[in-house]
Amino acid sequence: MTSLLLFPWLWTPLAAAPHHKKSLVELATQSFPGMVFWVLVLLVSFSVVCWYIIGYKYWFLRRAKQGSDAFLDVFWKSRRLDEIYKAAQAMESSPTAQVFRAGFVELSKLQSDNQGSEGDADAMHDRLSDLESVERAMRRAQTAEVTQLEKMVAFLATTGSSAPFVGLFGTVWGIMTSFMDITASGSASVTVVAPGIAEALIATAIGLMAAIPAVIAYNLFVQKIKVLASEMDTFSSDFLNIVKRHVLK
Repeated sequence: MTSLLLFPWLWTPLAAAPHHKKSLVELATQSFPGMVFWVLVLLVSFSVVCWYIIGYKYWFLRRAKQGSDAFLDVFWKSRRLDEIYKAAQAMESSPTAQVFRAGFVELSKLQSDNQGSEGDADAMHDRLSDLESVERAMRRAQTAEVTQLEKMVAFLATTGSSAPFVGLFGTVWGIMTSFMDITASGSASVTVVAPGIAEALIATAIGLMAAIPAVIAYNLFVQKIKVLASEMDTFSSDFLNIVKRHVLK
């Protein structure tokens, strides 16, 4: 019940009766070892993992954005590709820098392989092929960086879409158990019905508590990843134009 400790109001008594006040935590624990209890354990586990992912990805994406901005500043201020490459080596957190490194390494290999071929009849065709090779290398690097940026974000979407239904399952199960208790006791008084119904409804509440932050964080992170992917795509086009002017001059 780690995540419940983050919300002190969960310990606040709910019932109005002076001798039967129970907090959400007490209601949850008294459902042990029933199905509702294990549903709550699952939902709380989802919530804890989601909060870890939210904290980590916020830090990771913020660092990636700052690194990319710093790299682009270096790239457009410098006139030598080898100097930019040295600077990019120190910017491991920048996805744009990694895309540049992939393109520069591929360009360096191709230039080394094509030395002395400038006078060949097919030199222009070879240069166009070289440009395509650089583009493919940068595209592979961009795909790898986007995959890294999206890592663990899918779990937030899974939690956001499934947690309410898991909670609803716990609620339905709890209500079903409450009706069976009514049948067994032969009484439908509030004293008999209320505890079971309260335990059942907790599952839906915890499910929503797990899902809402996950959905908000997922949408936020997806937007940030789209911005970084767009920056990488724009940079790749600009870099290829520079290479084209340099190689095909």
